[in-house]
Amino acid sequence: MGLLFVIRLEGRIYSCKHCQTHLALSHDILSRTFHCRHGKAYLFNKVVNVTVGLNEERMMMTGMHTVADIFCVGCGSIVGWKYEAAHEKSQKYKEGKFILERFKVTGPDGSNYLLSHEVHVGGSDTDDV
Repeated sequence: MGLLFVIRLEGRIYSCKHCQTHLALSHDILSRTFHCRHGKAYLFNKVVNVTVGLNEERMMMTGMHTVADIFCVGCGSIVGWKYEAAHEKSQKYKEGKFILERFKVTGPDGSNYLLSHEVHVGGSDTDDV
């Protein structure tokens, strides 16, 4: 294995809750209305310091999608997924975008999302894996 190259971000940062590796900037959030198995999830335009897993088909509340799990390069934990393809025309805007699960990251203010906060499923941008 080689030397690990990690990008350090400046500003309001979302980080891996396990190892504090920087993952994304708050101004790259496209939507805060997504949900997953553990509660809230945010749709990001871009993320850093992740590796992308294998593509797989997943049926979500908004239809069938081709997605790949994303893993923190610092500790290897799954932090969300990447939308590779949406099978429904109305969902094409998600392609190439990333989901970070709030349960698995630390927010810009250092807060951790707890499972008991605001967990509900519903709404037009809801996806659950």
